[in-house]
Amino acid sequence: MQWKTDWGLRGRMVFTMFLLFALYIVFIGVLAVYWGNLLGIVVVMGLFSIAQLFFSDKMALYSMGARVVDENEAPELHRTTERLAQQADLPKPQIAIADTRVPNAFATGRNQKNATVAVTQGLLNTLNQEELEGVIAHELAHVKNRDVMVMTIASFLSTLAFIVVRWGWLFSGDGRNQAPVYVAIIASLLVWVVSFFLIRALSRYREYAADRGAASITGNPSALASALMSIDGRMDRVPDDDLRDQAEMNAFFIIPIRSGFIGKLASSHPPTEKRIEKLRELEREQETA
Repeated sequence: MQWKTDWGLRGRMVFTMFLLFALYIVFIGVLAVYWGNLLGIVVVMGLFSIAQLFFSDKMALYSMGARVVDENEAPELHRTTERLAQQADLPKPQIAIADTRVPNAFATGRNQKNATVAVTQGLLNTLNQEELEGVIAHELAHVKNRDVMVMTIASFLSTLAFIVVRWGWLFSGDGRNQAPVYVAIIASLLVWVVSFFLIRALSRYREYAADRGAASITGNPSALASALMSIDGRMDRVPDDDLRDQAEMNAFFIIPIRSGFIGKLASSHPPTEKRIEKLRELEREQETA
């Protein structure tokens, strides 16, 4: 494998984290002004951030209904992942399977030594072996790029702001403190919107980077291109209830669950057609090299 460091991705991750950190300081300042207890706010946010960093992988698996499987339960999947991890110069991640008909996959974990690659039963039933290798290589590329951890950290501020927007009214008390509380809620809404779109912008670029990484790991860009077409075509046949159950993991999926015009506008992924086009370009470059 000839792995090239994606400086465009690294630059975007650093820039996004810097902007989110600045937004984080503003957010704490607004809450401190209108709720008064700066130390309490910092302690709660600190504990929440530590919990998210160390338990986000378990929460992601739980929300998907995925469970870690050993080599006896999924021997071929383990062999495939181990071989691709060796090609990517990565430790073998844990393997998890989610019992859902939605054909998808995602990677989670705080670093390369504590990563998990999860696939759905729908994905295993949809793809052939070559396509499956392309998808797993894509998830391993996320791990190698370390963008899974960055996305976990970046989503922390958005999650906190959303909690304040949704539940802040409970702290309005007997009516005398309503104005400050509602100012904090409005400020939290603005923070949530800005952080939401910053995360989406980073997420779209990281998908292109992971696609290129998968092509480097497998040496076969067409495998992932074929998998993307298979998954995208299958989504329309998945029951709506299954799609709604998995929609909260959109940012981490290999292909997001679409939900109307607003869903496409705020999508965490670039259009599948453009991803396939870029993979075809990589394939042509390999053929002429």
